[in-house]
Amino acid sequence: MATQTNPDVLVGILRDTVVALVRRDGPDLSARQLGVFLTVYLTDGPHTVRGLAAELNVSKPAITRALDRLGELDLARRKVDPMDRRSVLVQRTLKGAAFLRDMRSIMGQAEQQARENPPQSADNADPSRRAG
Repeated sequence: MATQTNPDVLVGILRDTVVALVRRDGPDLSARQLGVFLTVYLTDGPHTVRGLAAELNVSKPAITRALDRLGELDLARRKVDPMDRRSVLVQRTLKGAAFLRDMRSIMGQAEQQARENPPQSADNADPSRRAG
């Protein structure tokens, strides 16, 4: 039976993961770049620029810019589709797979820390809710 996780815990895990990624010596991805990266690595392909734009509901130029950055970092690469030369396929890389492994490890550590130190209730954590 699946357990339901408190949204505050999930947001805390996301925050701790992003902070760890920003602090470490490695690629620093924007939210859009990370969304494209995770879509390519966590969903079945083949992936195309057109398909990613549709799935993420962003423009093809925005996907192209994200893929430009992922390509610079060798986290993904583009290849012309041999079956339809108008289409561009997005491929995974070894460096991208290693980045995903590192990210999973970081998230696992953040989750463990969240279990050991649960967040305060939202009412106590939000200073705007305090009486004046």
